[in-house]
Parts: sequence; C-alpha cells; structure tokens
Amino acid sequence: MTETLIASITIFVLAVFVGFEVISKVPPTLHTPLMSGSNAISGITILGAIICAGRAMETDMATILGFVAVVLATVNVVGGFLVTNRMLLMFKKKK
Repeated sequence: MTETLIASITIFVLAVFVGFEVISKVPPTLHTPLMSGSNAISGITILGAIICAGRAMETDMATILGFVAVVLATVNVVGGFLVTNRMLLMFKKKK
C-alpha cells in the first residue's frame, strides 16, 4: 500500500512538472488549437472518471474520488470551451 502510494505521488509530481514545462513553451498562436484538443482529452477523462466512480462500490473513498474527478474534469471542459470561444471571437470581424 505504501509503495503504491509513493509511486502514485511520484508519477503525479512528474506529470505536473512535465505539463507545466510543455504548456509554458507553447506560443500564443497555437494556444486555441491545443485548447480544443485538451477539451477532447478532458471529455475522455470525464468518461473514465464516470466509469471509475460507478465501479467503486467497494469503498466510499473511491466513490468520492471518482465524483471529484468527474466534477473537476467537467469544470475543465466547460472552462476550456469558454476560453476557446472567447479567443475565437477576438478573430471575428466587427460589423
């Protein structure tokens, strides 16, 4: 149990570091297409979180973590679409 927890925390910390490094190097012109792609990935994350939350009937903690994953992924998708829409509106010609 302890080894699994340490391995999971290590993977999480490495993923945060790599994600920050990759995102900080993205030029502004590529931000909108990448945001659309990340919204699609977050949609897949929502499906995975729903499956995990539904199968986690054995423990309450797994159900709670699954629910939190669903909520956070949903917030990410909605926020991503709002930001993408706002950025695309900046490129429309004003009448």
